[in-house]
Amino acid sequence: MAATSAAKSLLLCLTAVAFLHHLQFQFPSAAAATSLGRNGSRGGGHGRTLSFTLYQQETINKTAYIVVDGVAGAGVSETTTPFGTIYVFRDDLTVRADRASPVAGVAEGSSITTTLDGLQSLSLAKITVDHRGHRGSVSVLGGTYNTKPSDYPVVGGTGDFAYALGYVRSSPVDLRGRTVTYKMELHLYWPPYAHYAPVPHKPV
Repeated sequence: MAATSAAKSLLLCLTAVAFLHHLQFQFPSAAAATSLGRNGSRGGGHGRTLSFTLYQQETINKTAYIVVDGVAGAGVSETTTPFGTIYVFRDDLTVRADRASPVAGVAEGSSITTTLDGLQSLSLAKITVDHRGHRGSVSVLGGTYNTKPSDYPVVGGTGDFAYALGYVRSSPVDLRGRTVTYKMELHLYWPPYAHYAPVPHKPV
């Protein structure tokens, strides 16, 4: 009789553990599936998700410079640089596409042109933000297509963005003239929700 009672107790314990394990993998998945607003957050940012948009304002030979000339391929234009060109930038991030709108951060980094048509490069950047009560930085590394949206994986963060994962999508808004504008969408996820974060759709 004692052996039977012990077996029943063990079975109940195993059932409870299995149920809790099931809940652990169900609830984060549902939270990650929830759509994000334009400048929204879920769960206060830490431990969940955060999404917002800023605009990168880049002025040639003022906030961005060619420091090493390329060796072949396309020439220098508003959208192309020769193969091997190393480009360094430190650009303001504004809250709207209008360059006169309030500054909410800065993007600083470098890119190396990696195609002979001059349209693609390998880019790294640190994005420092002080916006809507959030302060800190995220670092990204990835490929850039100068005239199309590009997705960069987040490889680290500081301040309010410490331990964040996710991606940043940069899309050209205005490439005419000396100052060019890019829309920068930050999609950040914290553990354990990062494991269930939605995969970004491939830019068209």
